[in-house]
Amino acid sequence: MQFVDDRELVRQYLDGKESAFEALVARHKNKIFTYILLIVKDESLAEDIFQDTFIKVINTLKRGKYNEEGKFLPWVMRIAHNLSIDHFRKAGKMPKANPKPSGDDEDYDIFSTIKISDPNVEDTLISDQIKNDLMKLLELLPEEQKEVVWMRHFARMSFKEIAEQSNVSINTALGRMRYALINLRKLMKEKGVELTIY
Repeated sequence: MQFVDDRELVRQYLDGKESAFEALVARHKNKIFTYILLIVKDESLAEDIFQDTFIKVINTLKRGKYNEEGKFLPWVMRIAHNLSIDHFRKAGKMPKANPKPSGDDEDYDIFSTIKISDPNVEDTLISDQIKNDLMKLLELLPEEQKEVVWMRHFARMSFKEIAEQSNVSINTALGRMRYALINLRKLMKEKGVELTIY
């Protein structure tokens, strides 16, 4: 059976083919559900947020507001991420961060600072700011770098999967991630942003 890409499935769904949307959900449900579960650490809550995510996806598609140029999974992951964070905001608790490792490691991964666990009030406030700062910095990256960061760190995709999804080589995907992390470090310096809790 011939592989149909996400963009084509979205187009088919908008043309009235319900099974095309079912195929999209089946293709990506494990990654999206696992990501939500990683944040909320509660299976029934993760299921609720997963359902809410796809309700929002359907509503956005039907309103003709989808314009992600075929980048379906990163778009859905952003919706899932925002709904998960909204849950914490409403509940008055946010994920907390790990301290930065000592030394100025050239390959230091900004995203390794963020760890989901049960926060206290102070960490909640600080972590909320960390998430906001990180999201703002991500928005300043070139589109292809932002996309690879989302796929790798939020969708938990392998570089092979990222390469396939983006129609580029694995080396290109790796290069984009490297430049994204270099650019994020530069942006952190320029803007005086610290993404760690001491």
